[in-house]
Amino acid sequence: MGAYKYLQALWKKKQSDVMRFVLRIRAWEYRQLPAVHRTSRPSRPDKARRLGYKAKQGICIYRARVVRGGRKKKAAKGIVFGKPVHCGINKQKQKRNIRSIAEERVGRKCGSLRVLNSYWVAADGIYKWYEVICVDPFHQAIRNDPRLNWICNPVHKHRELRGLTSAGKKYRGLRTKSARRTSQLRPSQRASWKRRNLIRLSRRR
Repeated sequence: MGAYKYLQALWKKKQSDVMRFVLRIRAWEYRQLPAVHRTSRPSRPDKARRLGYKAKQGICIYRARVVRGGRKKKAAKGIVFGKPVHCGINKQKQKRNIRSIAEERVGRKCGSLRVLNSYWVAADGIYKWYEVICVDPFHQAIRNDPRLNWICNPVHKHRELRGLTSAGKKYRGLRTKSARRTSQLRPSQRASWKRRNLIRLSRRR
């Protein structure tokens, strides 16, 4: 086994004494840093490389912090002027997963970079931290790389905002292969609903 295989085996045992200690120290360190900040190298090099990271010019890593759990409804003083069924403030379950929110925050902060992928690095009782792999589409090292220059195409601007990254495809339900669910989810839920509900009448000429 190579070094990355050993690292992968170590990260799979997160309840081991070594990993519990390392994750506790890292969570303390990350709490002292801003919510979105750049890192010099990935915390999990084996995971980053499996998701497309290369230690070359034009590729960088940003770490993002997101609050765990559900979300709160925005209502002034907690007052909802409506029916009691809509009066809930806490325990609002969002459709998107937390990893996609971390990608979005990095993508908004670094508007000129393209989000390639992301992975989990740490968590405590309040936050979760994710590292996001970003690519500079205007760097010549990227534009000349046949394995990466697909992301330089303008159609890939802000993939993370449109649910096109791995985390985005997961919350859109595109990982499933069943025929019944696929017909309701592809190409998107809105397009599927429109296809099933739009009345098309052929014109007689």
